[in-house]
Amino acid sequence: MEGAVRLRAGASKWDVREQVWDYLEASGLAAFPRPVHRRIPNFEGSHQACCSIKELDVFSRATEIKVDPDKPLEGVRLAALQARKTLLVPTPRLRTGLFNKIVPPSGATKEILRICATSQGVKEYSVPIGLDGKARVDLVVVGSVAVSEKGWRIGKGEGYADMEYAMMVSMGAVQKDTPVVTIVHDCQVVDIAEELLDDHDLTVDYILTPTRTIKTNCKRLKPQGIIWHKVSYEMLGKIPILKSLRYREKQAGKDVTLKDEHPDLAKADKPTALNEKAMAENTRPQAATGSAQIGQQYVESDSLSPRLEGSGMLTTVYVGNIPPSTRVSELKYALREFHATPLRLNWQGAQHRAFLDYKDKATAESAVSSLKGLSLGGNTLRVELAKNQRNRGQAEINSQK
Repeated sequence: MEGAVRLRAGASKWDVREQVWDYLEASGLAAFPRPVHRRIPNFEGSHQACCSIKELDVFSRATEIKVDPDKPLEGVRLAALQARKTLLVPTPRLRTGLFNKIVPPSGATKEILRICATSQGVKEYSVPIGLDGKARVDLVVVGSVAVSEKGWRIGKGEGYADMEYAMMVSMGAVQKDTPVVTIVHDCQVVDIAEELLDDHDLTVDYILTPTRTIKTNCKRLKPQGIIWHKVSYEMLGKIPILKSLRYREKQAGKDVTLKDEHPDLAKADKPTALNEKAMAENTRPQAATGSAQIGQQYVESDSLSPRLEGSGMLTTVYVGNIPPSTRVSELKYALREFHATPLRLNWQGAQHRAFLDYKDKATAESAVSSLKGLSLGGNTLRVELAKNQRNRGQAEINSQK
């Protein structure tokens, strides 16, 4: 069956995808969900291909495995759970973080494990793992639309698998020799021109099909981290955890200029890590310096917004899990970086929390979305709309305890 898809000369990545999707549908190989177009396609025989992973040494040795949430990889997720390995599944489209750890209930039956391996199980039996969850992934399993025996891979065109891997590199969750496996039908193994590959494209080390196990011996370097100049503001807006990684890498002095930013303006606007610290120190209110700044409460208001008290429009956002060592200036700097500066900031460092007032609910919800996954001082912050919006006094504070 290999080679059944004959790629046209000069085919683009999108041409390759369309030809594979069309062939799977026309040949009767496509499986639920259908149509397979614009998806990582499921196919007849996917479970058989997935079961082959149990014969790989890299699977036997692995203790922590990252498997994408695509339908054709369901069998790999089940195999990992049955082998009592730690199973990490990326959150769909990375909307709420990077990983979910699948945690089957105690004494789970085979049927429950089967459910845990499905998209329903990912929702019902998982806990989120943040940037500081110390994930150490031994094996990565991804879906593909097309792949070559040399290890070149083409996904569905949205870049999430490539981005997930780059983010794992940035987090230290994978090493340069962490093996990558893909599961495809034999007809998806095609000759892909190397010139179609970009430096952010993920390659694979093993290809499992219903009839073959292919070791690619791929020597091409995998992504070495996030290539920021290829990340757009749009992608940054869609993937909240990407903002946290960018903030972290910018603090470390790395160039995090986005592709939408004018290089000269971005360079002029890119302070060093030391300058950023100095800027943050200079923006701290004098009454909040030293140890008193960490332990005491203070309220800072936007001088351009006089209608704070008594306004029925304001909506408050709660920020919790703030590390004891964090200064208010660090939070303020992060709020500016994430374009989430409030009208008023009520800092309660001794209680490891802060309250942010915004002009209306829509602005507050946008801030919550922007700040999801934000990490300060080793803690992933808890960010949500305050539970009691009507009283901005003690009742509101008590509601978030």
